[in-house]
Amino acid sequence: MQYSEIVMEHFKNPHNIGTMENPDGVGQVGNPVCGDMMKIMIKVKDDKIDDIKFETFGCGAAIAVSSMVTDMAKGKTIEEAMHITNKSVADQLGGLPKNKMHCSNLGADALHKAIQDYLDRKEGRVRRRPDEELEHISSHDKHCYCPYCDYDQPEQVAHCVRCGKPTVEHDHD
Repeated sequence: MQYSEIVMEHFKNPHNIGTMENPDGVGQVGNPVCGDMMKIMIKVKDDKIDDIKFETFGCGAAIAVSSMVTDMAKGKTIEEAMHITNKSVADQLGGLPKNKMHCSNLGADALHKAIQDYLDRKEGRVRRRPDEELEHISSHDKHCYCPYCDYDQPEQVAHCVRCGKPTVEHDHD
């Protein structure tokens, strides 16, 4: 099976490519077998994905999938975006060769991880490293401030719930 015209268009002229400062959620996935790596970053406003960007290192299908999944998610509510599947991405692209279907899995997985990261941060659950289990931060008398994104943390946390960088502890007046 050859690539569809839609796949080729998204590969040659990908949409939403690039990085994002202070994303609300980040999802990163990779496939060690083929070497494809995808990172999706989202900004959420009023429970909708207001902005979305991706960085992908991989084959043409992986780039096309990243472009398509970001198009499909932009403007959707969090709940709607969580219903985007590997099959729906492949269908929107007009199909993918059988040996490239794993790329559509990566795109949907990266999006879902970005959304989960956003939801976790919103609830005050943070990871110090992407491979680390979540730790729920409980409220204390002191609060923290992030000098990197200029954000006053609602609770005492070791790392900013927005950008994940180390915070500075201080008392609120």
